[in-house]
Amino acid sequence: MKQSPPTMPSVSIEHYENFPVASWLCPKHLRPAITALYHFARTADDLADEGDVTTAQRQLDLRAYRQDLRAITAGAQASERWARQVFTPLAGVLRDFNLPVVLLHDLLDAFEQDLHKTSYADRGELLDYCRRSANPVGRLLLHLYGIDDDLALQRSDAICSALQLINFWQDFSRDGPQGRVYVPQSDLLRYGLSSTELQACHDSPAARKLIQDLCDWAEALMRSGAPLVHQIPGRAGWELRLVVQGGLRIVERIRAMQYASLIHRPALSAIDMPTMLWGAIRMSAKQNPEESL
Repeated sequence: MKQSPPTMPSVSIEHYENFPVASWLCPKHLRPAITALYHFARTADDLADEGDVTTAQRQLDLRAYRQDLRAITAGAQASERWARQVFTPLAGVLRDFNLPVVLLHDLLDAFEQDLHKTSYADRGELLDYCRRSANPVGRLLLHLYGIDDDLALQRSDAICSALQLINFWQDFSRDGPQGRVYVPQSDLLRYGLSSTELQACHDSPAARKLIQDLCDWAEALMRSGAPLVHQIPGRAGWELRLVVQGGLRIVERIRAMQYASLIHRPALSAIDMPTMLWGAIRMSAKQNPEESL
């Protein structure tokens, strides 16, 4: 499963990257809820992606997982398989916070889609995947903070989709050998490239121009959502600032390697933190965070 996409998620977490593991920036009273949501998503991710299991078995496992989600939503008991770590704590969170369960089903839809879909016709189709694979995370976390106005949700979707796209452009060297191509076919056609070339991680001037275009798209989407940082209170707002800066930093890394991410995977490390912190501080100092990105 491809994930990467308030508080917002940490930029990169092993397995399922869209949820923070209740970092110190998260308000203490929300950490159990965020942890429960994380375990739900991570376990589903493992069912879809981990181990030497057939696609048919993965589909069966995800169906059983969804049945357990339906069970606890109806007030019934989940199966013993995932009850202790996932569904027992999740049932309490759903009850205490009245979370929109449809968003959890959207995540499962995206996991299931990855089992059979390996290409996307155009940017609209890819963004629809992001709507289910990434955007539910931001919406669930905003719900925990009691933020539900349309503009905040729109900005959250933009940030989460941008994080997902940046993760795609970061992970060419991982996705290609697995036969996955997240670059829309319309973009490949515009640059005279094929899915086969991306799966083989074939670097070329045309491929680098394509990746530049894709990075510009993801960055513009991120910037459009960045003003959300001023709607998220306290430490959570600071985590969101760092998430935005982390995503943009990956784009900077790709640019610094002259868009050669087909053959080299950019990654953040401790040396990037001062730059990200400075960017977060500048966002805090500006009424319009787009001015400081």
